[in-house]
Amino acid sequence: MERKVLVAYASKYGSTKEIAERIGEKLQAEDLVVEVRSAGEVKDLSPYGAVVLGSGVYAGQWLRDAGNLLENHESSFANLPVWLFSSGPTGEGDPVEIMKGWKFPENLQAVADRIGPREIVFFGGAIDPKKLSLPEKLIVRALRAPTGDYRNWDSIEAWASGVAEELKNEA
Repeated sequence: MERKVLVAYASKYGSTKEIAERIGEKLQAEDLVVEVRSAGEVKDLSPYGAVVLGSGVYAGQWLRDAGNLLENHESSFANLPVWLFSSGPTGEGDPVEIMKGWKFPENLQAVADRIGPREIVFFGGAIDPKKLSLPEKLIVRALRAPTGDYRNWDSIEAWASGVAEELKNEA
């Protein structure tokens, strides 16, 4: 693949940004040209030959910048190989099981269906209580959400390797 791969993300406290950066590093290690950018900075998808887009999840929703990018550039996404990821739940185990089957925001599912992403995945997230506002701390406490880092880096890197393999096989 000669054109760049965009790894775009929306991250409130940096956890999803770190996932996107790790995905970007893994794709670069596989000899792909990669650009990692905040979803809010992306105005045009024409320079890219593929896109990986991810967002942190709060109350079952993607952050605004990632959702807006997906919705506002739907026709461009539909013409590219696309992978989508979410990050968010904390706790031991499979993020989809922790979220009782939730995998992707319902309000964006129709757009995703029209785009036809290669894959939609859900990674565990991280909560650092020191970064939370008082209302967020109260919500975390009320929900008894585990704090700490529950990102499975081996799983994230394996997934990124699979993305790279698909792209390289198409080149």
